[in-house]
Amino acid sequence: MRNLDVLLLRRWAEDCVAALEVHRERIDGINVFPVPDADTGTNLLNTMRAASERAGPLPGGATLGEVAAALATGALLGARGNSGVILSQMLRGLAEAVRDLDLVDPPHLVTALVGVERVARTAVTEPAPGTMLTVLAGSVEAVEAASVNTLVDVLAAAVAGAERALLATPGQQDALAATGVVDAGGCGVLVILDALLALVEDRPPSADGPRRDALSRVPLRTPTGVGGTGVSGACGAGPGADELGPDYDHEVMYLLADSDEGRVAELRAALSAIGDCVSVAGDGAGHWAVHVHCADVGAAVERGIELGRPHRVRVRRLVTASGPTPGAGVPTPASGATGGRAVVAVVSGEGLGELFRAEGAVVVHGNAAGPELDAALDDALLGAGARHVVLLPNGQGLTASVEQAAGRAWERGREVVVVPTASPVQGLAALAVHDPARRPADDAVSMAEAAAATRRGELMVARRAALTWAGRCEPGDVLGLVDGEVVLIADDVPSAALRLLERMLTNGAEIVTVLNGADAPPTLLGAITARLRANHPEVEVTGYDVQVPDAVLLVGVE
Repeated sequence: MRNLDVLLLRRWAEDCVAALEVHRERIDGINVFPVPDADTGTNLLNTMRAASERAGPLPGGATLGEVAAALATGALLGARGNSGVILSQMLRGLAEAVRDLDLVDPPHLVTALVGVERVARTAVTEPAPGTMLTVLAGSVEAVEAASVNTLVDVLAAAVAGAERALLATPGQQDALAATGVVDAGGCGVLVILDALLALVEDRPPSADGPRRDALSRVPLRTPTGVGGTGVSGACGAGPGADELGPDYDHEVMYLLADSDEGRVAELRAALSAIGDCVSVAGDGAGHWAVHVHCADVGAAVERGIELGRPHRVRVRRLVTASGPTPGAGVPTPASGATGGRAVVAVVSGEGLGELFRAEGAVVVHGNAAGPELDAALDDALLGAGARHVVLLPNGQGLTASVEQAAGRAWERGREVVVVPTASPVQGLAALAVHDPARRPADDAVSMAEAAAATRRGELMVARRAALTWAGRCEPGDVLGLVDGEVVLIADDVPSAALRLLERMLTNGAEIVTVLNGADAPPTLLGAITARLRANHPEVEVTGYDVQVPDAVLLVGVE
């Protein structure tokens, strides 16, 4: 008799991602509740992908509890939309249930599913009927009523119960009945449960397998006008929801740190007073994800500031009278979109962020690949308010992340071109020639040419001994790099900076851009820009004190 072990749990997370990829468009296409923004499938996929990627790097000896906890934390940190927050709590419930187990046998799995439903329900302040929580509850009721001897018995009962509950959702929500569809979030629950059933049955978790998966067997659309209970389209029946619900035109999400259960409870109550679809959920490790639909974005964030430390704030416009409106990330589209065009730039540090925003770019903060950067890129590319987007990675290690984000945005109707900028100085050079009046393809080519024509230099302090092209360095040595290769080793920062600049100017230059790093002496920027202007009056020199993290100096020479 097969039990759920750590290897099976890892495989299940990967299979969930694969199955949600198969069904994402179908789920997005029926997303009408609580707002018809056609993104529930995408949100569930991105949340589950973040969970799987968080657990992926764990060593082979990780325990079942450790992998389950990583899935829960990854999902919470990468949660997208209300459905993503609920999914993160489903995974938290699973993690709590298997924390001290090496194997999950059928009785333990029944207990775990009960815990999954209980924890997920606590994430939503005012649960409404006919949602993914309803489908999850239906699966648990079926399991508790069934005679189960194996994992297949448990999961078959759970999937059958979820199917029945999903088909009943149009009779529980007027928004679903009016459009003749089942609940989109409930479809996601069914996909996730069926992925585990497919795994223990050794069948492919996709519609192409020998046995069609559960979602492929369920009709997602029903005859229009079926049922209806008079339940409003709000997420719940919070104070004033009937009167104010249509005015809740923004979705606000952020992560919350430096808080506790008491203050989180206060935050739930405060957000319920100004909006609906409120969920504040944690992973048990000090992280909380906050979600609300409201009219006053500032108030929603301020409540978080009063009760913790909000970060990774995301704001998206919901539905207007004319239908779904493209989402708006933070910063707003006006900061980076011109008509149907936008430039999105990945940067590290507030100083660089302000500089790129001043040059007209939508800014995404991040200096390392991972679920948080993926989520931020998706938000920026889809929320920039533009069909044609140029994406500037501004780092050597982000190529795969930005290419994948561009691919996901293409699937959602955005035309995204990645201009390969390996440093912020190349990104600034590309922005300098950006012209929204040009044809998009011609503009992207001009930006790519400007970036490629910019030599990039960097000054950094060695943190360990190493053998470089310029010789052996020791910890504390100052290294000068040109286009990623070490070209000089020095004892002090000022002399290294001047040697680096002179070396880069050997072949001539018209424009030099200097960005001060967080590790630079306070007088460095002024000293080297003054020396450049004195020794090379023919060169246009611009210096910015932007405090680039983990660097002494960045230099661009055009």
